[in-house]
Amino acid sequence: MSGSSRNNQQRKKADLATILRKSWYHLRLSVRHPTRVPTWDAILLTAASPEQAELYDWQLRRAKRMGRIADSTVTLAVPDPDGKRIGSGAATLNAIYALALHYQKLGFDPVASEEEVANGSCAQSSPMSWVRFLSEKHVLMLHAGGDSKRVPWANPMGKVFLPLPFLASDDPDGPVPLLFDHILALASSARHAFGDQGGLFIMTGDVLPCFDAFKMTLPEDSASIVTVPITLDIASNHGVVVTSKSESLAEGFTVSLVNDLLQKPTVEELVKKDAILHDGRTLLDTGIISARGKAWLDLVALGCSCQPMISELLGSKKEMSLYEDLVAAWVPSRHDWLRTRPLGEHLVNSLGKQKMYSYCTYDLQFLHFGTSSEVLDHLSGDASGIVGRRHLCSIPATTVSDIAASCVILSSEIAPGVSIGEDSLIYDSTVSGAVQIGSQSVVVGIHIPSEAPESFRFMLPDRHCLWEVPLVGHKERVIVYCGLHDNPKNSIHKDGTFCGKPLEKVLCDLGIEESDLWSLNASSQERYLWNAKMFPILTYSEMLKLASWLMGLDDGRNKEKIALWRSSKRVSLEELHGSINFPEMCSGSSNHQADLAAGIAKACVNYGMLGRNLSQLCHEILQKESLGLEICKKFLDQCPKFQEQNSRILPKSRAYQVEVDLLRACGDEAKALDLEHRVWEAVAEETASAVRYGFREHLLESSGKPPSEKNHISLSQPRRTKVELPVRVDFVGGWSDTPPWSLERAGCVLNMAITLEGSLPI
Repeated sequence: MSGSSRNNQQRKKADLATILRKSWYHLRLSVRHPTRVPTWDAILLTAASPEQAELYDWQLRRAKRMGRIADSTVTLAVPDPDGKRIGSGAATLNAIYALALHYQKLGFDPVASEEEVANGSCAQSSPMSWVRFLSEKHVLMLHAGGDSKRVPWANPMGKVFLPLPFLASDDPDGPVPLLFDHILALASSARHAFGDQGGLFIMTGDVLPCFDAFKMTLPEDSASIVTVPITLDIASNHGVVVTSKSESLAEGFTVSLVNDLLQKPTVEELVKKDAILHDGRTLLDTGIISARGKAWLDLVALGCSCQPMISELLGSKKEMSLYEDLVAAWVPSRHDWLRTRPLGEHLVNSLGKQKMYSYCTYDLQFLHFGTSSEVLDHLSGDASGIVGRRHLCSIPATTVSDIAASCVILSSEIAPGVSIGEDSLIYDSTVSGAVQIGSQSVVVGIHIPSEAPESFRFMLPDRHCLWEVPLVGHKERVIVYCGLHDNPKNSIHKDGTFCGKPLEKVLCDLGIEESDLWSLNASSQERYLWNAKMFPILTYSEMLKLASWLMGLDDGRNKEKIALWRSSKRVSLEELHGSINFPEMCSGSSNHQADLAAGIAKACVNYGMLGRNLSQLCHEILQKESLGLEICKKFLDQCPKFQEQNSRILPKSRAYQVEVDLLRACGDEAKALDLEHRVWEAVAEETASAVRYGFREHLLESSGKPPSEKNHISLSQPRRTKVELPVRVDFVGGWSDTPPWSLERAGCVLNMAITLEGSLPI
């Protein structure tokens, strides 16, 4: 292909908001009507440990409750065996095996094929029947295990579930959008590419690949990998895909056979492997991998029989990578190399019959969430226009606080006297007292008590992270902190930092010995922030005081504080990762968000606020289980008083709708359905009233009579008017411009007026 032809294939990056809105629209359709808009049969998340898998299962249930996942979709979080790392490739096979077991527990009983029964070689529910059963399913898998060392504040929740308020203002009373939610939306559009053939679609949990997946083409009975052209300097740090020159071209993408896979190649390697495109770029491996038809069947068969392979990996303490080992089985040029790898021969024999193709999309935007600074960059950079900066939060008036307009506050309660700097992120927190949070900082899960003494002061410097973690076996939550750019993987003697300063210098300034943090047996290369016993477990006020000291905000060699720190029980980031009290963390977060929603709903009921979606708020309130139901019942009891107080300004349709929402939240569907008729009766009455008023004004203006005579026109005079109208066809947003919806928020309808056979039919 000529260079000019290749240049014609380059496309301008798609608008992020457009792609996301289209994806979310498709996701909602697939959840509401999975029979009309196909959705995933199963969604799998890989986890690093059984405890993390328990957290992920909770998040999956939340996603179903919030309408992110269809009720018909099977969800499952699968930990690595015994919490030991086996690699993303082995984790993929292990997840397929776990899914088969899960279907069995759910009561599914696949029947053997007629051929198997006729041969007498297979009884019902045999391994082969399960392989065939799974191979007909459409499965979305997210690799979300790991310890999030570079985004340590997301470690407790899992990086894939970090808050990402893109388009949050589109649903102001809904839950805070998470990275996981956006991944679900984008992946929902890819489901159609499998057609009737079963398949697997694999994505990673720390990347948001924004592209129009609805255009995706996946060749039948083969594996595919999504690629995007990048410059050679970027390619040197990532995986590169080498493809054949014979390509299937289409609008905005190409499909071509994969010839080779390279890892962090040099320019010389790219030239030697003929991996450089005509425009001087090469193809980046995005980590999005699919298997369809026979390729998926082979993978299912391997997964359902993978346990001996997993045991061998655990025994040898080796790992199998998805992106290097497993994928190489579909690329013949990699077979010789793969045979030298753990279980490589088995992979070649099991998967090597099928081919792999590259689906190269030119409009892909690759949003990576690998570090804390990258997270903040995505909230304040090119995508800042679609970021909801205040969502389900309670903030004080500007006269009693100093909160920067550019900071992002999500599911948080901010008390008077608090200061928050530019471009900071506050999530799932309660910040009370005289607290100052600097610019470009991250605060997650912090709950500073309101009963703090007047003398209490705490400052989080610019470019710092602060979060709380509940630990198993401890009443107190441990407060954790670090610099925004700290890399906990760097050793103390090789670029290791803490709170933005060289770790070695921090210890010297504070009078801390290395033996206080690491065992004497640890080598210098094994001494880094990740495994340093840095964070004390004390009372809340003591932990905050020591936090200020460790961050270098107080006197360095303070004997009292260093003595308190040395005498306390301390934990490292690594130990935190293995001892998080996930049930307490989940219940605490749910209750906190429910309390915030209850406060907003209370204001809605007490003050007649028309712009809030009470139904959505009730969903959040009900997270408190029995207490949430009691709160909704109290609001329901206030409805008569609410309607009486606001009768002159509140449309009846809206008042009735509030009561309907509360009845449904309280579980009284029968009364809600009965009252819903009154909602629409009120809508009709209000609409008719508006029409009558508008018609009278038009009549007076068009009569041509002076104002004095207009007042004497009788509307009861017999008149005959013929009106002919075209048919209005609504494409998107139909009925959103009619009450009661339009009373709460502006409608938006895309439609077209048409004639029938050249005449106006109405």
